[in-house]
This record gives sequence, C-alpha cells and structure tokens, in this order.
Amino acid sequence: MDSNTHDIARNQFMLTGGLARQGYDWWWHSFTGRDAQTGEEKPFFIEVFACNPALGGDEPVFGQLPENKAAGIKPSYVMVKAGCWGKDARQMHRFFGWNQATVKGGVPFSVKAGDCYASENVLRGSVSVSCEDAAAHPEWMSDAGTMEWNLLLDKQIAFNVGYGASAPMRQAEAFEMYWHVEGMKTLVNGTVRLDGRTYTVDGPTSYGYADKNWGKNFTSPWVWLASSHLTSTLTGKSLENSAFDIGGGRPKVYAMALPHKLLGSIVYEGKTYEFNFSKAWTGSTTEFDCRETDEDVVWHVVQDTHTARLETDIRCSKADMLLIDYEAPDGSKRYNRLWNGGNGEGLLRLYSKKHGVLTLIDEILAENVGCEYGEFDA
Repeated sequence: MDSNTHDIARNQFMLTGGLARQGYDWWWHSFTGRDAQTGEEKPFFIEVFACNPALGGDEPVFGQLPENKAAGIKPSYVMVKAGCWGKDARQMHRFFGWNQATVKGGVPFSVKAGDCYASENVLRGSVSVSCEDAAAHPEWMSDAGTMEWNLLLDKQIAFNVGYGASAPMRQAEAFEMYWHVEGMKTLVNGTVRLDGRTYTVDGPTSYGYADKNWGKNFTSPWVWLASSHLTSTLTGKSLENSAFDIGGGRPKVYAMALPHKLLGSIVYEGKTYEFNFSKAWTGSTTEFDCRETDEDVVWHVVQDTHTARLETDIRCSKADMLLIDYEAPDGSKRYNRLWNGGNGEGLLRLYSKKHGVLTLIDEILAENVGCEYGEFDA
C-alpha cells in the first residue's frame, strides 16, 4: 500500500470495546487564514476530542477537578478545542456531556454537539470562554476568548501508516496510540471570527492539515512536524503537489515501548517517499533530536530507507507557540510542557539512495509548519 492512500474508515469513531471506558479519539485540523481588513496571516486550529463515552451522562466529567482526582473518577466528555498561534496564541475549550452530543458511527464520521459540527468535509461551530470563567475553572484547561468558524475541507494528500492502524490492529487494541492522516494537504475554505475580527480562509493559501489520533494514552516524547507550504530552494518553484508529515516518539505495542520511533512521509510533486519503522523490509531508520533553546523549539530529524533519505531541520519561536493541554483518559495529566505551534519554518533535504550513495533530489523551504514537542513530566 502506498502511504498516500485515502482511507476514511480510519477516521471513523473508535471508542468501542475497552476504549469506551478508557480511551480518547480526536480529529485535528489546522490551517492559515488572513485578516479580512489587513491581509495579515493568522494560523488556527480546531479539534474535536472525545473521551470515555461509557462513563458519560448529561454533563461533562472533568478529571482535573480535585474531588474527582481524589475519588479516581475518570474524565468523560466531548471537547471542542479551538484557537490560534502567534503573539496571542491561545486554546479555548468547550465541553459537552455525552448525552448532549451525537456521534455517528461507521463511515463517514460526524460529530454534532450544540452548534459545533465536524465531518470529513465540514467544520462549523463556536467557543467562548470569559476571563472570569477561565480563571475560576482550571479543570477546563482553557484560555479566554471567542472564536466562530464555518469551513469546508478538501483533503487532497493522505498519509496512511499501513497495517499498524488497520482494522485487525484496531480491534486488538494493540497500540497505546494510533494515528491516521487523511489530509496531509487539505484545502480549507471559509471564514473564522476571532474576538470579533474576521479572517478569510482560501484553499490554496490555507496550507491546511487534518489528522486523527486515538487510543488509551499519549506517547512520550511527542513529536509532530507537518506542512504543505513547500518551495524548492534550487528552482524557486512552489511545490503544489507536495506535503510532508512526521510524527511519533515512543509508541507502545502490547505495553512494550519502542523508543525513538517516528513515522514519516513526504509526497514530492506526486511521488511518495515513506519512512515507516513497521515496514521492516524498507530498511527504515530514524534519528531525531528535539530541544528547547531560550527562544525557540528546534527539531532535527534524519530518516532513511534503502532508497531514500529525508533530513528535516525546523524551528519555531516560543513566542508564537502555546503549551497545549490535554488530560489522559485515566485522569492523569502528565503533559504540562507540550509545545505546539503552527508557524514553524526550516529546510528539508530529500535524497535518493543507490548502493548507499546519496543524490540530492531537492532542498525544500518549509513554512507554516505545524509542530509539536514535549515529554511527560518526570
């Protein structure tokens, strides 16, 4: 299977069986809009996060409430997370009890709660959190602000990780965390209003992205890099049929940790180069170093197969990022320094390889890079 293979069955609601009582499922979307008055770029994200449906009811259950933590009560809700990156980076959370939400099982998926709706090709909704409520409810893990959106999605390039997230592996609940990228390049069209200011989102310049994670817990370290805003430094040409995506860190299979493992793919003008440790016959290996400086978060990744190499160097200013917040389905919150951004920038160097000899295919400027790095608290 080519990794650029769409499979919306992997986007369906996954919280059945054991995952219904201890599991999460989320649909993530990120994209860039432009201020309708000034034309200034602004990167946004919208996510639907579902947790522990079998434990839910009329109201959301918050795992970070002190009384719930003391009683060992796990969280249960549908959360809509929306926000932006940049100098005013923030995340705003809206919660629904499971009886307030309608989740369509099967294919294609859809989630509806209040005026919020998400499907394969539609995103609409709103979130509003006052300064007073954000301060009074730390269990919401939310900043203050108001955001509304009405968007259409056209998912053009996929990253399908293959057998690891196939139906047999999902049914076995073999992995602690699963990943599927239906829209490594997604054209997003519509409007966003942030604190009353309107932003226009136009497909070719939206640099959109849509993926999905689900499972019992999160990985540590957590690494993610993705962009479809790519330009050849050799020719100056914009690479319109291209995108790259790297993710992972330390996956667990049947509770056995596989350290220093990343999955990656770059589609370069229609040709796919995949770096997938689960496809042993390709000789896939990865080395990576992610770190913080005083001002930036920095990623250095080298991925090899028998026939190709991708060297990735990205950095993102901390001033444009946020420390993104989630609680795990077991009620723990082990990530308190998970850097998340949408303004990363850097260089990719893609090589072909024959008999161990590297030949440069292209050096690529990557902009509007979605990026993430963090580790569990010690």
